[in-house]
Amino acid sequence: MSSLDANLKPEDFQKIGIDEKQAEVIQRESLSAWKDSLERLRQNKMAMTALVVLGLIVLAALIGPLFSKYNYYSNDLVNSNQPPSSEHWFGTDDLGRDIFVRTWYGARISLIVGLAAAAIDLLIGVIYGGIMGFFGGRVDNIMNKISEVLYSIPYLLVVILLLVVMEPSLFTIIVALTITGWITMSWIVRGEIMQLKNREFVLASRSMGAGSKRLLFRHLLPNAVGPIIVTITLSVPNAIFAEAFLSFLGLGVQAPIASLGSMISDSLTGWMYYPWRFLFPAILISLTMLSFNIFGDGLRDALDPKLKK
Repeated sequence: MSSLDANLKPEDFQKIGIDEKQAEVIQRESLSAWKDSLERLRQNKMAMTALVVLGLIVLAALIGPLFSKYNYYSNDLVNSNQPPSSEHWFGTDDLGRDIFVRTWYGARISLIVGLAAAAIDLLIGVIYGGIMGFFGGRVDNIMNKISEVLYSIPYLLVVILLLVVMEPSLFTIIVALTITGWITMSWIVRGEIMQLKNREFVLASRSMGAGSKRLLFRHLLPNAVGPIIVTITLSVPNAIFAEAFLSFLGLGVQAPIASLGSMISDSLTGWMYYPWRFLFPAILISLTMLSFNIFGDGLRDALDPKLKK
């Protein structure tokens, strides 16, 4: 027996009591589900950093060209392929156009395409998926088969077919991306509605005389808004990449309008000799897509009730 054990006395062992009054004290302020999700999102440093970066990109796309005396379409062959300098911050291209101004105009095009396509996907996908999930049965089978057929059509083929009928333009790209882009949203909404429609609060509303329209738009869809927000956040970078890919192939916006994809495509002929023509648009589009994806992942984690501590 050690000397420490020998010095222990029975009175040294006392049962720690529990104060019943303290057990009833609320240790943490009660928060709603949205406030709790927002607080967890704010604690995600990566997601908040990505949000700040996105805000700076949007701000620069809006006001960046105002800080330069050049525009995105004027040619200056005397100053073609100039490296970055105090006169041309990002250098010039093969036609002497200022890359700084064209990069931020291209960011505008990419953001417009991404946000417009996401908004249309949201509108069509939520309504279509909500109807599929709510009514189920034969209605769900028919509508789901239609969406599966549309999903099987490559969007590049859709773009080519549209270009036969319509002129290559920003509107054509948005239409091409949204013809099949809403299907993923509709399937996610369908799954959420099918899980929610047999919950007690829906049955209670139905027993009080609520119609199908009210049940769908006032009770079911608001409770599925978490996955909807996450999906729409992650669909924006997909649309931005699709626009850049189509512009890279020459199927997007046409000159003299600048887009990040068309700028990268134009720079490939001399990227080894004039790397700045390729570097700045590529960095910007990569940073934009990365920020959207990181923020979308953080938003998904914040809205997931399984990750609550």
